[in-house]
Amino acid sequence: MPDRSNSAWRIRTFFHGEGGGVLRPLVKTSLIGLLFASGCGSVSKGSSTEDASNIGFVLYTMGDSAGTLNARWMYTTAYSGPGVATGGPAEGFAGQYHIRYFYENGEFSDEYDLVIQKTGNLYDVSWLVDGKVRAVGVGMEVDKGLAVGWHKVAD
Repeated sequence: MPDRSNSAWRIRTFFHGEGGGVLRPLVKTSLIGLLFASGCGSVSKGSSTEDASNIGFVLYTMGDSAGTLNARWMYTTAYSGPGVATGGPAEGFAGQYHIRYFYENGEFSDEYDLVIQKTGNLYDVSWLVDGKVRAVGVGMEVDKGLAVGWHKVAD
């Protein structure tokens, strides 16, 4: 019996249902459409975040070198930009990386230890600083990438 109090289980069940992935194609198409329709997440850095939700999205694609990922990320409607993860496995998305994120203007944003774990067809993702989890997310593979919805964890 699954742990129904687990947020990752609730998200998986919402998107896939307990009996199968009936919503997966719709969600996959919506996430890709949202990302590319918005210019790959180009959002102005100057937007107000006082009333913003604690929700982010990132699309990881394989980098040119083995063990690297390229990222396009956005947080609420206020921040977005590219990122680069290094130190990962030679193949696939699951593994441990070190990632650096930047704003659209090239200014440094944040860096984390990134842990991506595959669970069935989905991925559990964690961003850590000094061994402490700072954000968690759930993702799924899309054409040539890994789409992840995430949120920051309260201190």
